[in-house]
Amino acid sequence: MTTDPRARFPRSARVRLRVEYARVFDGGRRLGDPLLGLHWLPGEAPPRLGLAVSRKVDPRAVGRNRIKRILRETTRRLRPQLATGDYVVVARPAAARASHAQIVDAFLRLLRKAGALPVPAPGGTMPAATKPTSPSDSMPDLSSG
Repeated sequence: MTTDPRARFPRSARVRLRVEYARVFDGGRRLGDPLLGLHWLPGEAPPRLGLAVSRKVDPRAVGRNRIKRILRETTRRLRPQLATGDYVVVARPAAARASHAQIVDAFLRLLRKAGALPVPAPGGTMPAATKPTSPSDSMPDLSSG
């Protein structure tokens, strides 16, 4: 299944009300990173994202909006894989100086640490190495020669 790159981030996928933010902050799991803080309240509903990027992070609106845009886009792409519940990401001042890739990496690291995103399978084309059960298992059979 390919997703439309112009797909929107619908309102139903957002934590919007103050009461919803308070519920996540009060009852959710908390994880931190130098760039971001993650609050996750597992639930039955599809994943929803809330963002908190204050003027303390970046006094310029363009900087705050850049961080929010990166996090929304990353969530939009990951949404089918995310565990259900509400997520609130709190940006920290270091995020204003971070690159796009650094912000995405920090977000993915937090999601995996929380258990909300499956850990990716190891890359490569070789099968995983198996350890022989006994020394004779690793030796070729030379008796038929």
